[in-house]
Amino acid sequence: MYEGIVQDLIDELGKLPGIGPKSAQRIAFHLLDADDAAVRRLAEVLVQVKDTVRFCEICGNVSAEEKCRICTDPRRSDEVICVVEESKDIVAIEKIREFKGRYHVLGGAIDPIGGVGPNDLRITQLMSRLGSGETQEVILALDPNIEGEATAAYLSRLLGPLELTVTRLASGLPVGGDLDYADEMTLGRAFLGRRTV
Repeated sequence: MYEGIVQDLIDELGKLPGIGPKSAQRIAFHLLDADDAAVRRLAEVLVQVKDTVRFCEICGNVSAEEKCRICTDPRRSDEVICVVEESKDIVAIEKIREFKGRYHVLGGAIDPIGGVGPNDLRITQLMSRLGSGETQEVILALDPNIEGEATAAYLSRLLGPLELTVTRLASGLPVGGDLDYADEMTLGRAFLGRRTV
């Protein structure tokens, strides 16, 4: 425990996702040792982000405008919508440069223990987008964990009556991985997703 404002800084940094007490302490002392101008610039950027960044009114991605660059790109296909949990998932998919459709950010995943239900996600907005009839396929690119699986199952049931294809990203063993290091869920999904060679 440190005195006053230093402990307050450590406590606030510790509230960030992925930052534990030791990391928060390291960051706090890095900021204390850093140049004043650099710390002020960081503070200004944080305030500016909160003041100017919003979520796209169509897909829910982070954007500086009402509509994000992906939703305004005329080269993108409206026939396929890739549903993701968070905006950071879009960045990961865009890096592979294979997907040319649109996205829909749910804003999380169903997590009954964490108090997140379907009504807390952007599922109503997704259903509205699908009402236009342009979309032929919905790709569920959700995390391969219990919450992602629950969300995928819920969406599959919800989208089932609609006349469109609902797919899920393949999952399984990583290239260069060893079978004995794979967890049961990953190995099970690899067996279910096997294909003819």
